Amino acid sequence: MVKRQLLLLSSSRVHGYGGFLEYASNDICNILTDNNVSTVLFIPYAKRNHEEYLRLAEKPFKKWGFHIASIHTQDPQKAIQEAEAIFIGGGNTFRLLKTLYELDLVKAINKRVLEEGVPYIGSSAGSNVATRSIHTTNDMPIVWPPSLSALNLVPFCINPHFQDNPENSTHMGETREDRILDYQEEPDSSTVLGLREGATLYVKDNQAVIKGIHGGRLYIRGAEPKEIKVGSDISYLLQ
Repeated sequence: MVKRQLLLLSSSRVHGYGGFLEYASNDICNILTDNNVSTVLFIPYAKRNHEEYLRLAEKPFKKWGFHIASIHTQDPQKAIQEAEAIFIGGGNTFRLLKTLYELDLVKAINKRVLEEGVPYIGSSAGSNVATRSIHTTNDMPIVWPPSLSALNLVPFCINPHFQDNPENSTHMGETREDRILDYQEEPDSSTVLGLREGATLYVKDNQAVIKGIHGGRLYIRGAEPKEIKVGSDISYLLQ
């Protein structure tokens, strides 16, 4: 049986909802408290300055009563094996995944989350790498990982920071939806869940629901794109 507990955030900040991770504070605290977590293992590899990123992440977790320890200050393999919970922050998805491969952490994280039930929290790039692959990231490939296949904690892709084309826009270029549909023209592509800013995907075992303050848009090959509202049960995507 799959034991996963995931909280995948589209973004770390949302306009009008306070600072870093504040809009998702209740959901983050709930998943950690429900699992008796005292220390969260932070993976800052999506950004270059790990110390600066750690200082940013420490503030909200400390306020909520949790200690945070960064993997970059420890032996990475040992840190994953001993982690009570894992949080991977945003930044550049290609840099993040490349580092996870270089440190041989992809399979280790997958095993701990899917087989041992270690809670996993991802934001932006951290949500991208939680999925089947990073094909639908918005980031520039500033570095190149050995594969675009990711942690595979869910069997579909996510597009964080999903944006609709504004009404009456004079923009004549392609939209985010255009890009996702281009991806799905490829024979080995998968379902894509576009998460708007402030949208969150919560997964427990084989159940999945949209949480947060905004919904998303779902792209299944061969079907019309579908609006997904907050509170929607999308467990069928896990089958």
